[in-house]
Amino acid sequence: MPLQTPAGKDTRPTTDRIKETLFNILMPEIPGSRFLDLFAGSGGIGIEALSRGAVYCCFVDSSRNAAGVIRKNLAFTKLAEHADVLQMDAVSAVSVCEGKDPFDLVFLDPPYGQGLELEVLRRLAFSTCIHQDTLLVLETSLHYDIASVQEAGFTVYREKHYKTNQHLFLKRSAQKM
Repeated sequence: MPLQTPAGKDTRPTTDRIKETLFNILMPEIPGSRFLDLFAGSGGIGIEALSRGAVYCCFVDSSRNAAGVIRKNLAFTKLAEHADVLQMDAVSAVSVCEGKDPFDLVFLDPPYGQGLELEVLRRLAFSTCIHQDTLLVLETSLHYDIASVQEAGFTVYREKHYKTNQHLFLKRSAQKM
């Protein structure tokens, strides 16, 4: 289904080809999962997770425009009853999700080169909104320093490189549990 995207250059929708590769990797984890889509943009990743069997998705984006587009896309796909949209920064959203059922999958696609993913990962490292087996996927540039993810409390257990970016598959480090 064709989804709307926020106007402007503040979001970079994941291409269909990359999305297909990502979901082929994630497919065994998705049915019955709780999904957190941080820096959600159009909501395309979380909506794809819902369409493939996730039971719930929380979409987070600080942009009012993006949050509105996500709501429209959820209504269009008839998936709104399985989702919440939080218009706030990702670190605050992690705090809001504390004390609720933890997420099984977390997707982060922050703007490149601003260090936002590290703030979020440091917060998630000690958060109750994820559990010891939660899988996190970080979409980032090809030149991203993986050591910073490890310093934030996560282990990179798989990398998938594309032409212009990569997905890092993360788990919480043992010492952070």
